[in-house]
Amino acid sequence: MTTNLRSGPRAEVVRGTLEMLALTLLSERAMHGWGISLRLREISRDVFDVNQGSLYPALQAMMRRGWIRAEWRISENNRRARYYSITAEGRKQLSAEIDEWNRTSGAVNRVLRFAYTGG
Repeated sequence: MTTNLRSGPRAEVVRGTLEMLALTLLSERAMHGWGISLRLREISRDVFDVNQGSLYPALQAMMRRGWIRAEWRISENNRRARYYSITAEGRKQLSAEIDEWNRTSGAVNRVLRFAYTGG
């Protein structure tokens, strides 16, 4: 965990959600890996800090599964970068992962409410 003095501790993305979050960002627009990391940090208000050692293997795995594709482009700072975009298969996977997240997080919330209210 990385500490950010302005806004408290940063957390690694919850295990099993990195692919869902990356696919969500890529459904907005094509991005390079560093851009995905920065955008996730921005949207999460500095809570999530995606380790590059986790992100790039996840991107490679999603490419192998056909969920995303990649192409080389020139980035904003005039450097060559690999840009990733979501595929139709990736959109189907994203929908399935969001459904599973909603089901699972709903169950966690029910348990927390149960424990908090004393059952």
